[in-house]
Parts: sequence; C-alpha cells; structure tokens
Amino acid sequence: MVVIRLSRGGTNKRPFYKVVVADRRASRDGAYLERVGFFNPIAAGGEKRLELNKERVTYWMGKGAQPSARVTSLLLELDKPEILEKRKVKNTARKAKKKAKATAESAGKEEAAAETK
Repeated sequence: MVVIRLSRGGTNKRPFYKVVVADRRASRDGAYLERVGFFNPIAAGGEKRLELNKERVTYWMGKGAQPSARVTSLLLELDKPEILEKRKVKNTARKAKKKAKATAESAGKEEAAAETK
C-alpha cells in the first residue's frame, strides 16, 4: 500500500519534514517514490511553512495512496488558510497566559523571600 507521509530531516530541536509518497513498508526516512512538498513547523519571518504540489498529491490519492493524519491536516490547512490564523491566535493567547503565570509565581517567591528575612 502507498502512503503520503512526512519524512524527517533537519537537526536536533530544528525539525524539517519532506512530504513524500512511499510504500508503507519503507522506513520513515527511507526510500520513497516521490517528494511532493515540504513542511517547516518552526518557520519564522519570511520562510515558507508549507509547500505542496497539490496536483501530484491528488494524482497519488487517485491511485489509492492514503495520506497520514498529519498530512491530511496539512492539506486542510492549505485549502483553508483561516485554520492557520486560528492557530496563531490560540498560540499567542497560550503564551500570554503562561507568561502571566510565570510573573505571578516569581512575584510570590520574592514576597516569600522577603518575609523570611
């Protein structure tokens, strides 16, 4: 069976994925039939986060290739860019909440240290 999945590249803590069409029995980073794009989860600034050759993906899916769960979500993201915007808003809110919690904890520690003196 043929699958469309991610093949990991990059270095430690800096992943970069190729979107490949491969035989299910091949190892994750092993031999593949065709590279149809890439995915850079930590893209910043002017870097491209996702690029897929939609024509080749639909060709392979027409031949019976099954996309992995992650590739399916990337295909949806490519079709509906508002999904990416929602994710950015959610991440920003989560980071702000985490920062507020950290400052509250550090203020609590400073007060505790002042009381013990």
